[in-house]
Amino acid sequence: MGIFDKAKGAVTESAGHVEETYGDVTDSLEHQLKGQAKQVCGKGMRVASQACDTVKQQIEGNPLASVAIVAGVGVVLGYLLGRK
Repeated sequence: MGIFDKAKGAVTESAGHVEETYGDVTDSLEHQLKGQAKQVCGKGMRVASQACDTVKQQIEGNPLASVAIVAGVGVVLGYLLGRK
């Protein structure tokens, strides 16, 4: 995820705020709820993009530790899925 995903999240959040305000002015519960939902969706996109960027930086900074973690997760999943 990159800058475009962050921008899309910000735009979605702003559009939700506008729609919620429109719902407040017109006393439309439907527009209020849609606006709130868009705001939450936009915040989620921005947070997910930031989390992906953080993970990418950690992997680039500590490649051996990242490989060890992934190997450990693979072993645990293999053990859990291999049980009968």
